[in-house]
Amino acid sequence: MTLDIGIDVGGTKVLAGVVDSQGKIIEKVRRETPIEGGGALTKVIAEMANELKAKHEITGIGVCSAGFFAPDRRKIIANPNIANWNGVELAAELEKQIDRPVILENDANAAAWGERQFGAGKGSDELVLLTIGTGLGGGLITAGKIFRGSRGAAAEFGHMRAVPDGHLCGCGLRGCYEQYASGTALMRHARESIAASPDRARGLLARGNGALEGLTGEHLTSAAKDGDPVAIAAFNTTGYWIGVLVATLEAALDPAKVVIGGGVIAAGEILLRPIRESISQHSLFRGKRTPPELVAATLGNDAGLIGVANLTRF
Repeated sequence: MTLDIGIDVGGTKVLAGVVDSQGKIIEKVRRETPIEGGGALTKVIAEMANELKAKHEITGIGVCSAGFFAPDRRKIIANPNIANWNGVELAAELEKQIDRPVILENDANAAAWGERQFGAGKGSDELVLLTIGTGLGGGLITAGKIFRGSRGAAAEFGHMRAVPDGHLCGCGLRGCYEQYASGTALMRHARESIAASPDRARGLLARGNGALEGLTGEHLTSAAKDGDPVAIAAFNTTGYWIGVLVATLEAALDPAKVVIGGGVIAAGEILLRPIRESISQHSLFRGKRTPPELVAATLGNDAGLIGVANLTRF
């Protein structure tokens, strides 16, 4: 059985794993992401790959992270989270240090591919992945292949406009879906409800340090599971906006499946139920056609690592 290495590079950590042809992780290692990024980070990636290569017979290596990549999967065009990683010929630099072929991929694309090959979207040739975390990432599979667009920047669904002149987004625009349908948005919805009705939120705040600053996403999820009305309202609002986005993507892309991943999916049906309700409310020709199947991702934080390792074969 052939083995490949998948490496998922984040703003704070780098995960690398040996993955077999069935999507099983054989061994995994972790390092901190160097603050200076650039060449120091490239060196860390090469060291991790060589460490694993010394113990396993490796065929290829895939590296994924946030940002834009050239369509040939050889060059980083721009990375929003890592210093000195813009315009970098990363594949060529790594191949010199590792002596194996290297491909690059956007992390949401890699996660979408992982879920399509081995997870919740297995076998689906028309699939959308939405990763609901700090931001809102997206990946698109069409005709059984990743759709990257003409310049490698497709499926940035989080930066489609939801509200004209709405909340300012980190991308510089206003009103992006990321500002209404992400983990960060979930916390803002909760804070707005708490500010409007502080007495009603005492139980929720007590889960942290009693103050708004001590409230975390984990507190919000556990409170919602216990029936806290303020927490549930925040999930309902977030789910509403995710559903609006899914209905919009349904009209444009007609996917068979929409996979919801990212940290917020830990809430399960507390998030999925309002998404389904919102899709039903906003779906094109509602009542006359079946909306896409909505499912929770199953590969968790390993989706990108598994997906980009498998992509070395394509």
